[in-house]
Amino acid sequence: QVQLVESGGGLVQAGGSLSLSCAASGSIWSINVMGWFRQAPGKQRELVAIITSGGTTNYADSVKGRFTISRDNAKNTVYLQMNSLNPGDTGVYYCHAHSENYGLDYWGKGTLVTVSS
Repeated sequence: QVQLVESGGGLVQAGGSLSLSCAASGSIWSINVMGWFRQAPGKQRELVAIITSGGTTNYADSVKGRFTISRDNAKNTVYLQMNSLNPGDTGVYYCHAHSENYGLDYWGKGTLVTVSS
């Protein structure tokens, strides 16, 4: 089992920045990919950014150039730096971890990000 705990959400004005953190614990040795997803009101959950154990990153087109995902393996933590936020970035942000070997997915409880215009 892997436990994921997000922190760092909040209210910010358009054009501002926020940084999210996701602390992982448990069987983290089994995790290959970690990332962030978000879900806006009335919409489906969507991928924001992912990072592999080797450090390869991938981003949704809507956040490229504005968001940066990173990880600190020593702290078992993944970060999402969000700049130039706009109201379209509003939603609940979920930390996600995937184990390719076991075909398992883990989710945090989510943290709310609200961007006001």
